[in-house]
Amino acid sequence: MSQLRDPLGPFLGDKTAKALASGLNLHTVGDLLRHYPRRYAERGELTDIAGLEVGEHATVMARVENTSKRRMKSRNGTVLEVTITDGKRKLSCAFFNQAWRDRELRPGRTGLFAGKVTEFRRTLQLTHPEYQLLDALDYETSTVDDFVGRIIPVYPAAEGLASWVITRAVRQVLDTFDPDEDPMPAELLARYGLTDLRSALENIHRPPNRDAVEIAQHRLKWDEAMAVQLIFAQRRYSAVSRPAPACPRKPDGLAAEFDGRLPFDLTEGQREVGERIAGDLAGEHPMNRLLQGEVGSGKTVVALRAMLQVVDAGRQAAMLAPTEVLAAQHARSLRELLGDLAQGGELGGAENATRVALLTGSMPAKERKQALLDVASGAAGIVVGTHALIQDTVSFADLGLVVVDEQHRFGVEQRDALRSRGTDFTSPHVLVMTATPIPRTVAMTVYGDLEISSLRELPAGRSPISTSMVPVAEKPAWLDRAWQRVVEEVGKGHQAYVVCPRIGDEPPADKGEKRPALAVLDLAPELAEGPLHGLRVGALHGRMPSEEKDEVMRSFAAGTLDVLVATTVIEVGVNVPNATVMVIMDAERFGVSQLHQLRGRVGRGQVPGLCLLVTEALEGTTTRERLAAVESTVDGFELSRMDLELRKEGDILGSAQSGKRSGLKLLSLLRDEETIAEARERAQEIVGDDPSLGAHLGLAHLVSELVDADSAEYLEKT
Repeated sequence: MSQLRDPLGPFLGDKTAKALASGLNLHTVGDLLRHYPRRYAERGELTDIAGLEVGEHATVMARVENTSKRRMKSRNGTVLEVTITDGKRKLSCAFFNQAWRDRELRPGRTGLFAGKVTEFRRTLQLTHPEYQLLDALDYETSTVDDFVGRIIPVYPAAEGLASWVITRAVRQVLDTFDPDEDPMPAELLARYGLTDLRSALENIHRPPNRDAVEIAQHRLKWDEAMAVQLIFAQRRYSAVSRPAPACPRKPDGLAAEFDGRLPFDLTEGQREVGERIAGDLAGEHPMNRLLQGEVGSGKTVVALRAMLQVVDAGRQAAMLAPTEVLAAQHARSLRELLGDLAQGGELGGAENATRVALLTGSMPAKERKQALLDVASGAAGIVVGTHALIQDTVSFADLGLVVVDEQHRFGVEQRDALRSRGTDFTSPHVLVMTATPIPRTVAMTVYGDLEISSLRELPAGRSPISTSMVPVAEKPAWLDRAWQRVVEEVGKGHQAYVVCPRIGDEPPADKGEKRPALAVLDLAPELAEGPLHGLRVGALHGRMPSEEKDEVMRSFAAGTLDVLVATTVIEVGVNVPNATVMVIMDAERFGVSQLHQLRGRVGRGQVPGLCLLVTEALEGTTTRERLAAVESTVDGFELSRMDLELRKEGDILGSAQSGKRSGLKLLSLLRDEETIAEARERAQEIVGDDPSLGAHLGLAHLVSELVDADSAEYLEKT
């Protein structure tokens, strides 16, 4: 398989190789051949313009509808405006000082048009697009020999690298590509009826028909599924070699007393998940469990019961939160739930009580010193904190369980560091909690060996939340109405959140961006002086000093602020039942799960909640579809599935965490569940016999080609 790792220069020339490296991060033969077509166009089949997004580099097959020339007002020269269509929607193309192109771009002609999608006068536009005309007349005179087939591959492109440039490069490489051997073992190819790698790559780039594309994709999806599952299998293999501290149940311990005092009945889901966790904790292999459930579904009680079982076994439990505000809130709520059971060594404390220690980076020195002593001595059976917990200065007496709240907000390396803080070569049990529901295939792929438990019941006693979109590009007056709704709610004695994507003290945004995202520090004074004049408006963001953040949150919780303008720092853990309305500005800049999390902050009392999604996204774009999905349902599990469908494929390797684009491009978390499950089984068998893959060098190379080092590290530490 050495040829896949060869640099592109000798195949394509230095100029093209450099363009592919800088524009698309493609450096080797394997990089280019695994840069698969985004879709396929057939002659006579026009691209659906409605799916385009502002800012993307798109290639569309469309028909010229009309052209017009006009002189520019602000400077010398002319603009040629060409309107192209897919038969349903139109797209404008602008050419500056290139009026001669109207001789080529005549109405009725069909071609491929490539460029960056921008927005001009509320319509989508391609500025100075590159194009290749595909009419029959062209075949006699032009160089469009790349498109002689009926099926035309359309590639993810970049500035200066149109789809047909990539097509030409792929053709040059394929003409000389001859892999030494197939990385997939022959028995797997035979068992699952997979085509060989050379044929798969040939047919995905130069398919004779649609059937050939499907056969090729099936094989290449297997490559991707195996690469990920082999990493997980190796990690599972090494995990079982390190024992965990066994924490069996104690019939007359803290956990039993806590259960006996509970003022409410556990839900069926809480009881069922609790039994599984109790069994895991009693075992000698580290528990790695993901507990997912909507905000308010009772995850904290489940986690607390697990922590008490560990304390009963004479060990400690640590709970990690993504922010100091949330850590402090967790510590308060755990103490409230436990009452005198959390007052170990204090006057009035229960006989078998423990302590709940809070440890954060900004604590006063005296409090911090006492907390560190309680943790080191074991007096604090439960320790709550942020990443400060995993600093070397923090010494645990005997760490048995780590509970991580909101996994997607917490650094992978930080969790890994805490997991390795066990004693006597043991690895503590790990329970990860998230309020972002995850479909089974995503969990199976992204979370590897974590066992998945779900609390499906909707929160008890929660008021309904209605969500409405405010499309300001089409209906600017609706924004005024949104602020009126806020004023009305405050008039009834309630409170409101306004969420912005940005703080406002960051460096200027990229000049290519149509406008910077709205910022807390800019919007808060504007609202206080404008549409929310007379209301008590406060601001909250992550870079404020901790005391200031706490003061603002306390003021809002106490009702001395009417409106809180904030970043996503309020996304998790903030609980103000009197807040009934949330306005999310630039809603298109947030992910679906984040929008769902944010709106969970309202409707927490007796009054129904209202969430308004303010957006400039144009109708017909995928972004608007995503916002419409959030508008249509408050079921987080249904929403996560809809989000995957809209995104076409999952962000399997958490590229947001690794900061790089994932190497997995074909595998669909929704449609390829069977492939993922089969690859998982085979990977476990292979690693069971050959943990280092020393006898499966092809598979080892496959892993390194498809999963970059950052993504592999992310997977191994999840």
